[in-house]
Amino acid sequence: MTAVLDPAQYQRTSPPVTPRPMAAPGAPGTGGIRRIAGMCGPAFVVSVAYVDPGNFATNMSGGARYGYLLLWVIAVANVLAMFVQALSAKLGIATGRTLPELCRDHLPRPLTWMLWAQAELVAAATDLAEFVGGAIALNLLFGVALLPAAAITAVVSCALLTLAPRGRHRFEVAIGAMLVIVLAGFLYQALRAGSFAGAAGGLVPRLAGPDSLLLATGIVGATVMPHVIYLHSALTRHHTGRTALRSSRVDIVVALGAAGLVNITMLTVGAAAFHGHDPGGLRSIHAGLGAVLGSGAAVAFAVALLASGLASSSVGTYAGQIIMEGFLRRRIPVLVRRLITMAPAFAVLAAGVDPTRALILSQVALSFGIPFALVPLIALTSRRTLMGDLVNGQCTVVAGAVVTALITALNGFLIGQALTG
Repeated sequence: MTAVLDPAQYQRTSPPVTPRPMAAPGAPGTGGIRRIAGMCGPAFVVSVAYVDPGNFATNMSGGARYGYLLLWVIAVANVLAMFVQALSAKLGIATGRTLPELCRDHLPRPLTWMLWAQAELVAAATDLAEFVGGAIALNLLFGVALLPAAAITAVVSCALLTLAPRGRHRFEVAIGAMLVIVLAGFLYQALRAGSFAGAAGGLVPRLAGPDSLLLATGIVGATVMPHVIYLHSALTRHHTGRTALRSSRVDIVVALGAAGLVNITMLTVGAAAFHGHDPGGLRSIHAGLGAVLGSGAAVAFAVALLASGLASSSVGTYAGQIIMEGFLRRRIPVLVRRLITMAPAFAVLAAGVDPTRALILSQVALSFGIPFALVPLIALTSRRTLMGDLVNGQCTVVAGAVVTALITALNGFLIGQALTG
């Protein structure tokens, strides 16, 4: 069942990676625009992780409890996500390798094994959130019991996975379409909610006590996702040159900008529909939207949740495959991995654990994994022997260190509160 790649690749020290030559930028024009557009797509796959079911409850709860106060947190988290994903994409373009592969080649073997183990746990936590979200959505839409709904989610996500990696562009299109469905669902809810007077004031950084700090930290933790930091370098490793670098930047701004808009809309809808009354879990949010904004808004919420669960579940499994191949140079069939990673979700649902509580715990696990992806990413993209002309400048290194320290501190606070609360 497990296939091992070339044994020669198991050497302690792999041959050094030679940075790819970076061709001079071509003249702007229709042809250049077409080439850039043709290389866009990877960031749309990545962006789905930033609007996974964990974001639904966190962002709408933030709007319900604090109105527009935490809009600035979503905006800052989105900028941080763009910065991190741009570094990962650049790593793939400069080296033709994935972040897990480079970790194995350039870090001590015990550290590599530790990084692999925590990355697999992060991938499993990701699957837990996505399966639970998809199952709840099917239950809300069609009244399907949670366990059969989880099985349906598994079948559909497996169908999406058959498009990757050989049908990579079709996979990107399919995942991008799911993102559009999520965005359309929340824009419809926003239209039903009506006026958002005062929303601009939420872009001014401020908090309202320790509880709002905890929720703000949860928003950041639900935004920057470690598994797609590994994945993005794999999605861009077949691209090279300055045009590829430009296209990745356009790709990231458009795709993560759309994901940021979804998150902002989640919070504003929560503020408009529930301000002063936190409805609680996803089921209560769905019922509350139906009561306040009408049945159409409730259906739009459930459809968006289903699209998010299906797409992010497929992306999570794809990322898990890249993680295993890179850290261990081993590969198992994607469908086998799908069966293994969905087992915890089925166990949680079968045990009768509160689905919303399961989502919260999965976000804590994801928060734990962020520094283990960020620190190697910053270190490796700062090596000229690996990156060549695309090596991080001094400002980028400093910014990366600040971002890593900030996210690590915030998520450490979130984990501490979750364990002691």
